[in-house]
Amino acid sequence: MKKISFHPKLLDTLPGYDAGQFGRDLSAGLTVGVLALPLAMAFAIASGMSPTAGIWTAIVAGFLISALGGSRVQIGGPTGAFIPILYGIVVEYGVQNLLVATMLAGAMLVLMGVFRVGNVIRFIPKTVVIGFTNGIAVVIFLAQIKDFLGLRIEHLPGEFFGKVHALFTHLDTLDVPTLTLSVASLAVLLSWNGVARRYPALGRVPGPLGVLVVATVANAILHLPVETIGSRFGGIPQEIPPLALPDLTLATLGKLISPALTIALLGAIESLLSARVADATIEDRHDPNQELIGQGIANLIVPLFGGFAATGAIARTATNVRTGGRTPVAGMLHAGVLLAIVLALAPFARHIPLATLSAIVVVVAVNMGEWHEFRGLGRFSVNYRTTLLSTFLVTVVFDLTLAVELGMVLASLFFIYRMSDLTRVEREPLPELTLLPHFLYPDGSPRVVAYALYGSLFFGAIHKLETLLDPAERHPEVVILDMLHLVNLDTTGLEGLESLCKNLHRKGCALLLCTLNPQPESLIRRSGFAEEVGVNNLCADMYAALARAKVLLPSFMDEDNL
Repeated sequence: MKKISFHPKLLDTLPGYDAGQFGRDLSAGLTVGVLALPLAMAFAIASGMSPTAGIWTAIVAGFLISALGGSRVQIGGPTGAFIPILYGIVVEYGVQNLLVATMLAGAMLVLMGVFRVGNVIRFIPKTVVIGFTNGIAVVIFLAQIKDFLGLRIEHLPGEFFGKVHALFTHLDTLDVPTLTLSVASLAVLLSWNGVARRYPALGRVPGPLGVLVVATVANAILHLPVETIGSRFGGIPQEIPPLALPDLTLATLGKLISPALTIALLGAIESLLSARVADATIEDRHDPNQELIGQGIANLIVPLFGGFAATGAIARTATNVRTGGRTPVAGMLHAGVLLAIVLALAPFARHIPLATLSAIVVVVAVNMGEWHEFRGLGRFSVNYRTTLLSTFLVTVVFDLTLAVELGMVLASLFFIYRMSDLTRVEREPLPELTLLPHFLYPDGSPRVVAYALYGSLFFGAIHKLETLLDPAERHPEVVILDMLHLVNLDTTGLEGLESLCKNLHRKGCALLLCTLNPQPESLIRRSGFAEEVGVNNLCADMYAALARAKVLLPSFMDEDNL
């Protein structure tokens, strides 16, 4: 294993850092900070947590992810993708156990980075990522119906069918003022960019922040009959929360391993996906393993402040890049901006309507889904469609962990099938010299045959060797396998070659292998099969194999055929 290294990207950006870059990072930090404020509160409430927990997650985790991560421009904090997972944990295990699960997930992420799992996360197929991303978007949307319509549901179930049943049976409790404000907030959000193009001054204000300010001011003046942060949570404390370890009982620790693994897996996927998207924009390359270590440390520490799971946020990272952020300092400043807002403006937060925060999350859910992929499914294979739709449906109906497991199994099985389909064993025509009497039986049938192997001879394609020789035909005395186009051989494929060699020897036939590529040849020699088949029977090319066959034919002819 390579030497464990801890080298945050921040260290690479400090040499040569100047006032000009600080100005650009400050501008980006201010913009991303004000964008993060409404999202942090909205995501926290949707996850079953207080808005205070969301803000401190954005502050603490945002600072640590930027300072200790492996990306120049990654912005960390609470994200919409975590909502269904965190809400389910809160409903089943409670808030304190969510904090414990977050710390366990942080430890897992650190270990993933130390053992260089960051490179493996990239192997998750696009179909699986699209499937669970769209599934999460649907789950988030369903969870927001309660606050969007103002339904009077005391405890919304985390399980899909229970949630749908609860929403349907409580539709008669719809609150008209809440629905009116939700629709108005949604309309403003959807039209914000269009209006901002006509009035450039508005373009400097993120849409979620703009609608939040407007709705809060309107509610403070008009005292709208809607639920607010103040009425549900009592407002946001204007102070730094005291450090405290979450309550931990051994009875629940074992039960939290699976939820923690889900948090760690999704956090790793989303953060590395966000960093990879940012790389293409700034022409840089992030360190995936350092990024996982930074994410892990952040999730280990943020529960001490009452915060919950955090990861890299694609939308905020993109905003950071677009507004000039090019070093981790921008992300650290965004956390400072949030801290300043909390310490200065927390009393005003009690007037924020929950309907407006719900509308913000609805827009996030709609935007995070790659819905165009559903429209274009007809252009792809049945394998692609099956994997994507299965991952999507299982995410919606059951949970993300099961969905990713199923998606990976399906993708692997379809890949094995495809690779097996590409693996071929074909009869290869021999040069004219094999038409000489020495190479033929008296009846004119060949004493030497050759087959070309294509692709990968692995456990999924080993059956291709079973039909190599037709029992109804007179068997040859020498069989040549041309392995020029065989790029991979695994131990099951090797076992198939060993079985073929033994069967041929029992019939008095010789097996020759020629034109071996490095990987198959290495396995054949390391396993001892080279001695079994005969070192002299490993030939450089087809002509060398035919020369070897000519040497072997007389002995076979003398013993068996004369």
